[in-house]
Amino acid sequence: MMSSDARADGRVCAVAGQSQRQMGAWAAEYPGLFKADAFDPVLHSTLALAMAFSGPWLDAAGLRMANRATLWSFGLDWIMDYAAGSRAEVDGVLARLGPVADGGPAAPGDDLARFLADIRVELAAMPAFAELGGVWREELDLVLEGMALEWRWKDEGHRPGFTEYLANADNLGFSFVFATHWIAQGGGGDVAQVRAASWAVQRVIRLLNDLGTVERDRKWGDLNALLLDVEQAEVEARVPVLVAEAEELLAPLPSEYAQYMQRQMAFCSGFYGVTDFWGAH
Repeated sequence: MMSSDARADGRVCAVAGQSQRQMGAWAAEYPGLFKADAFDPVLHSTLALAMAFSGPWLDAAGLRMANRATLWSFGLDWIMDYAAGSRAEVDGVLARLGPVADGGPAAPGDDLARFLADIRVELAAMPAFAELGGVWREELDLVLEGMALEWRWKDEGHRPGFTEYLANADNLGFSFVFATHWIAQGGGGDVAQVRAASWAVQRVIRLLNDLGTVERDRKWGDLNALLLDVEQAEVEARVPVLVAEAEELLAPLPSEYAQYMQRQMAFCSGFYGVTDFWGAH
């Protein structure tokens, strides 16, 4: 008798394969954004698997907007964390993305802005955008401001404390991607409750990411909780506390969103115990 678990896993992997091919096509559509070696096919594969296992009841079409927002966020992260060489460049990214996020055109040759503009066009045509478009815009600002703050910390040689660092978890981008997915899935739920739960999950994933990427962050000169003023054991002990806080906030949410975010945390816990998403620098 065939294993039902294996059958379900096979379906998820098939959806992930479809999504990976889509990501490859999107990367080719915006070549100026994804030309670095770090954007290798394995990155597309693992991102697609993360999304597919987080929403195993969805097909590739249902995951499309989450996948697009995720891939775009990795392009943004690369520019803000590694490509930008000055405060002026970082501020320039923020200045040119804001008008695009409000519905303005992208400048010719600006693949980061062009990809964002295309994502917004798709979202704006969806019914839930009328209610949640402002949330999506706010979450984008939080990501941009969080990444800019981390860049300033590194540039100024500021070593934030653990509490200050964790308070800037918006730079991870999870809640921005979730807001995109939320709109694509038709919205629903109490807006304040859904956002609070998303931020709580984002803090969990921030620390799971740090635990799994400390050596790569050390090599790349990136910030990481384990490179600040806390021991690894303290960070590891904080994760289940944050998970419990997130679970409490997830409980009253519509089940499809609660399960999606719960599965994101679980996936990241397993994934970052082995590897991370980025290819070679």
